[in-house]
This record gives sequence, structure tokens and C-alpha cells, in this order.
Amino acid sequence: MAADAWRRGAAAVLLSVTVCGAAGCSDSGGSPSDAVSSAAAAVRSAGEAVSSAAAEAGKAAQSAAAVAKDKLAEVKDGVNAKEQVALGPVATDGNGYTTVPVTVSNTDDGEKSFAVQVEFRDEAGNLLDTVVVTVTDVPGKGTGQGTARSTHKLSGTVTARTGTALRY
Repeated sequence: MAADAWRRGAAAVLLSVTVCGAAGCSDSGGSPSDAVSSAAAAVRSAGEAVSSAAAEAGKAAQSAAAVAKDKLAEVKDGVNAKEQVALGPVATDGNGYTTVPVTVSNTDDGEKSFAVQVEFRDEAGNLLDTVVVTVTDVPGKGTGQGTARSTHKLSGTVTARTGTALRY
């Protein structure tokens, strides 16, 4: 995602350098080699910014995963309920956050609650964000609804999948 944006930006800079270099133009009246040097510096700077942004995004995803793990650890006497969870289509809300509807099916006779970890991933399957949705007081043999909302704004094609799901 970030690498694709960097490649597009670098391609645009290199195309501009090639066109200006072939035409012998520059913004400051300098030589084409001055324009090439400036463009190369801009590409390096853009690469550093993209690398920094990617590192920060990775840290945010790791932090969200740690929070989700802690929330799931708080559930006492939970049983695996991953097969009882269905996720709806991924969307973006009016504030720019990624959302996905969560439906849980209580196969037990008594009222139960669910803690569902939803993972938001990019096209390559890289973890972008993870959240835990709690759906409480689902009647026996009934269903319950919730909505998972990313902790920060995500871009590009985002998919969602169920991580851990506990019924308690």
C-alpha cells in the first residue's frame, strides 16, 4: 500500500526528470543535471517519508493487536465461537473509519455474550488494525449484532476476517 504510493510518486518524478532533461529545461534556469540532482533528492526524501509512515502503521497495528489480546484475556470461561461469527461487507463510515457488521449466533440454550476479534488487512494480507467487538446478552438459540470499527483511518482495499471469537 505505502510502497505502491512511493513507486507511483517516484515514477512521476522520474518521468518529469526525463522529459525536462530531454528538453534541457529546469525551473531555476540551471542545467539539466541540476534538475536531475534535485529530483533524485526528492525521490530519496519521499522514500524516507514512506518508510517512516510504513513503520508507524506497523507499530499502530501491533499496538492494536496487543490491546485486543488483553481484552480477550479478560474473558473468563470463554469457549471458541469462531464458527458462530459472520462478518458483513467492509465499508467506510462518514468519518473515514473502516467498519464491518458482526453477527453472532448463540448455539447454547442460555443467554451468552461474545467477544469477537476482527482483523482489518490490506490486499497482501498484512495486518492494518484489529479490534474486539463485544456483543452482549444474546438469547439462547438467538443472534446478536455488533459493528467493528477500525481504530484509525485505513486506505486502499481493506478486508476483514475473524480472529479469535469467544462465547461466555
